[in-house]
Amino acid sequence: MLTWLSLLVLALFSGVAFTAGRRRAVAATGGRARVLHSLPDYYGTYAALWAGVPAALLLLLGAAFGGRVEDAILQSDRPAAVQALEPDRQAVFYSDAHAIAAKQAPSEVTYEGDLKVALDAKVAEAKRIETVLNVGMLAGAGVLALAGFLLAFPRISTEFRARNRVEGWVGILLIGCSVAAVLTTLGIVLSLVWESWRFFQSVNPLSFLFGTEWSPQIAMRADQVASAGAFGAVPLFAGTFLIMLIAMLVAAPVGLYSAIYLSEYASRTVRGVVKPLLEILAGVPTVVYGFFAALTVGPLFRAGFNAIGAALPPGPIAQYLMEVQNQMALVAGVVMGIMLIPFVSSLSDDIINAVPQSLRDGSYAMGATKSETVKKVVLPAALPGIMAAMLLAVSRAVGETMIVTMAAGLQAKLTVNPLDTVTTVTVQIVTLLTGDQEFDSPKTLSAFGLGLTLFVVTLSLNIVALRIVQKYREQYD
Repeated sequence: MLTWLSLLVLALFSGVAFTAGRRRAVAATGGRARVLHSLPDYYGTYAALWAGVPAALLLLLGAAFGGRVEDAILQSDRPAAVQALEPDRQAVFYSDAHAIAAKQAPSEVTYEGDLKVALDAKVAEAKRIETVLNVGMLAGAGVLALAGFLLAFPRISTEFRARNRVEGWVGILLIGCSVAAVLTTLGIVLSLVWESWRFFQSVNPLSFLFGTEWSPQIAMRADQVASAGAFGAVPLFAGTFLIMLIAMLVAAPVGLYSAIYLSEYASRTVRGVVKPLLEILAGVPTVVYGFFAALTVGPLFRAGFNAIGAALPPGPIAQYLMEVQNQMALVAGVVMGIMLIPFVSSLSDDIINAVPQSLRDGSYAMGATKSETVKKVVLPAALPGIMAAMLLAVSRAVGETMIVTMAAGLQAKLTVNPLDTVTTVTVQIVTLLTGDQEFDSPKTLSAFGLGLTLFVVTLSLNIVALRIVQKYREQYD
């Protein structure tokens, strides 16, 4: 709360600095703003940036690392009564001290004797440290804000290149965002690689990549199945790509044909009504799709297949269809395809609209019909964007969890039958990391192995798709 209040005050001070800097720039010209090197707002922005950004960075750093600094100082001097406790009990002791100092827990915590005395002392020390850190952070932020303003304000003159300086700040911001994105990606990859390396030290990578049995249990005896390749990930990837394929068979044609209709054939009135209604599907939470699949689509499909099985002559196929249950890959794939239609349609529509009208006019001038123009001119020109829309839909389908959990089940089965229950990689990752888990066991570390393998597979698919797009674009150009 203190941090947000301080940032609000700092924002108000930056607004004052902006007004003062702008007025100084205008006043320096005697009201003739044309003689300024930059627009007056640039001078105000320059003063506001120096007054606000350094102080804001200090406040954010204090909010992010102040608790760790306080904890380190608090634990630097441990009383003898606390040192006698086990490490877990010591952590609970200092957690109670922090909670009582922050008034997040009652002061009547069950401690007796020397521990009670030590707790009272640590609570008082925690309050004192927190006060010192807060006062120091606020004082430092105030000094930086005032110093920044006093540094920037006198520089404002008619010859001062305020626009260049402000654009320099913007350039630093953009570079920082780019570096943060790269470092975040690098951190994700390195964490996956490190934890996967720990997993592959316990499980043979070949058994993991090519094994056909998935039962992530820790073997207690040598004769248990978990000691002989129960971490085979082939059924998980088979289920993932089966559901993804079904979803794309639904989303790709419906979404693409919807985009073609809205872009090339629909009137403005129809487009203004249909497109917003279609994009409403993108705002529906995935858990709602899961309920829809489990409560509506699943029973509907089961009743349909049961009816077909009852109508067929007695035999294995009829018996199988009559035993179909609500949870199956087909249900999850169809509902996921419905969810992906807005992504494919909206992106494809924007890409098709971006094709220059001159290409269409040239095609019409050569005597081509509208359908021929769409098929032979518009779609080839829009192919890279359409492929990007398809890749986005594929990535969304591969990463979906709730629909698969509620509509396809949790059974790892190596099958291509859309009427069977299957599971996916993301569902298993969530299952393995849910609850109190020990991160030193192969069962938990297998989630990172699955994540790394899925990352490599999707990256390979993206590279192949980009190569296909580049090759087609070269032929089109």
